[in-house]
Amino acid sequence: MITGMKRIRFLVVLAGLLSLPLAVLAQTPSAKPADPNPVAKQLCQTVSMITGVAISPLLGVSSVGAYDYFKAKTPEAKAKLPWFANPLFWIPAMLLVGACFLKDTAGIAIPTVLKKPFDVADTMEHKISGLVATGAFVPFVVNMMHTVDATAPSATLSSLGFAAVTLPNWLYDILMTPVAMAAFLIVLLASNAINILILLSPFTTVDAALKAFRTSILASVVGTSFVNPWIGAAWAVIVILISWLIAGWSFRLSHFGMAFIWDFVTGRKNRFHPDAKENKMFLGRKCEKVPTRTYGKLSRNDKGEFIFNYRPWLVLPQRTLILPAGNYEAGRGIFYSEILRVEGDSAKTMILLPPRYRGHEEEIAKIYSFSGVRDIGLRAAWAWFKSLFGGKTAAA
Repeated sequence: MITGMKRIRFLVVLAGLLSLPLAVLAQTPSAKPADPNPVAKQLCQTVSMITGVAISPLLGVSSVGAYDYFKAKTPEAKAKLPWFANPLFWIPAMLLVGACFLKDTAGIAIPTVLKKPFDVADTMEHKISGLVATGAFVPFVVNMMHTVDATAPSATLSSLGFAAVTLPNWLYDILMTPVAMAAFLIVLLASNAINILILLSPFTTVDAALKAFRTSILASVVGTSFVNPWIGAAWAVIVILISWLIAGWSFRLSHFGMAFIWDFVTGRKNRFHPDAKENKMFLGRKCEKVPTRTYGKLSRNDKGEFIFNYRPWLVLPQRTLILPAGNYEAGRGIFYSEILRVEGDSAKTMILLPPRYRGHEEEIAKIYSFSGVRDIGLRAAWAWFKSLFGGKTAAA
């Protein structure tokens, strides 16, 4: 319950900070829909911009850069533009975005096997560009508030109608930059989770549906911001809050997907050897309130119990989960393997093994004293197919 209360308090604070512009009309008598407070309007647009860029970092940053470049009319104005408004950045970025668009447009017609390598590259680009934008783009966006009204002494709460609160620009940056970066990362996590789902999906139709969903969210954030900055900011805050509610799920799925991508791309299984005592793995199902895809280390104690040590969010204090007792086997798959808990004729997935463990199932079974190794997934289906026509299959 403590965790739930902390989440509620965070949501209240985040909603209050990010929806501040929505209270401006009530706090500032002179502010009218036809003549809104310019600083408040800019803050609304900033919230929408951060949210939209977090959904598609490379597209968002390059679009903002191109817009600022063409908006600057003089060479002096262009010389003062930030790095992302330089044509040397946004033109190649736009070309890369266009290539991704062509890939997605032709995705249904391209076989899944041929399309997945491009999805891997797209996912890695999304992750890298998002992390770069967090530290190199978001602070610039927050700092833009200082230049909205040249006659104002600072872009503070007093300029939004709260005359009793006066903050210098440097303190405003210190307070608002971490909030903006946190909001950006939360939405980035959710967006990256969609990329991972696209990568793991074996069906091009599902890929297309997920991409259409992400594009529609991005279009709604940008569209509402242009129609009405207040409505745009309100919708952006809703997107941020929803992203926060699924942040844990998004983080686990994102880490799970990136670990799989790294193992596949680098061919890690060829230089990997399981440790004799404990090995890093992902929990395959929710167990004792510990969610699926939690990353940790599996070991076995003197009592023969399977101990799963993990750190929430990878950095919080270590916790320990004791897996249910039973008959365990290693499951050998084509793309990745598993650890199964066998009960009669059924086998439940307990642990997901990253691709680095492929070919090492026998070693894992020996290290943890499993009862054996069996084929799973497509490998099991292929073994059944061969046996159906009289082919020989290797004993598990």
